[in-house]
Amino acid sequence: MSALVDQLVAQVIGLEVGLLSCQARLAAVTDDEALHDLRTTVRRLRSLLRPLRGLPGVEQLESAASTVGQLTTPLRDREVLAAYLYQHGHQDAADRRLRLQPETYRRVAQSPELAQLLQILDAFPRFIRACEHQKLLKGLRRRIKKRLSKQWQKLDDALQDPSHDRHRLRLLIKRVRYAAEAYPELDKLPAKSLLHLKKAQAALGDWHDCWQWLAQAEHQADLQPCVGVWHRTMAEAEGQADRALDKLSGDCF
Repeated sequence: MSALVDQLVAQVIGLEVGLLSCQARLAAVTDDEALHDLRTTVRRLRSLLRPLRGLPGVEQLESAASTVGQLTTPLRDREVLAAYLYQHGHQDAADRRLRLQPETYRRVAQSPELAQLLQILDAFPRFIRACEHQKLLKGLRRRIKKRLSKQWQKLDDALQDPSHDRHRLRLLIKRVRYAAEAYPELDKLPAKSLLHLKKAQAALGDWHDCWQWLAQAEHQADLQPCVGVWHRTMAEAEGQADRALDKLSGDCF
């Protein structure tokens, strides 16, 4: 048990260091990947925490991480759209979406949401150690494996549903993939299955981007020149996702 707890603590500390680095990069506006890296780090933290639900401090930390995710989602969505517009020659439309980006980065870095997450995260290793000392972590390995298995089962059930919701599948795939990365010794993911997860996630991500952008284009006139391309790209992404999902369903469970 001690080895598992040591690994948990090491991961939490590593994620805290990563978040502090992202915060510093955002505050100094050093690069345009800091927001993305912040969100990825928060996502990995939530994947680590999900199987630990019920332990002291987990609910508060999960809630704080979720709040930071909610704060940054529209900001990252705007950033991704602007990058697409730049890449495809729509300079003015991209500039309109990014002209306030430096201030946005600084606002996230100084936000109470991120400050609260870092404060709770800093104390979390002590909660884990206290739980271990008080013998509250008995059966932790079994609990984690059971919850990881339940996440796989939810994904399997969704894959077998002929009317599956692509939005929900995308979230379930991300949960399974990042949980497997958080607990590699407890969720031994075959290389083939990991490849199919990544391909499905990428295709569903492209589909989701187009879906969001088409919705925005209904009330943002400068996006109208992209509508035709987005409809075609969305259809292609649906086909790619369906093929990856078929392979995933066939070899993962």
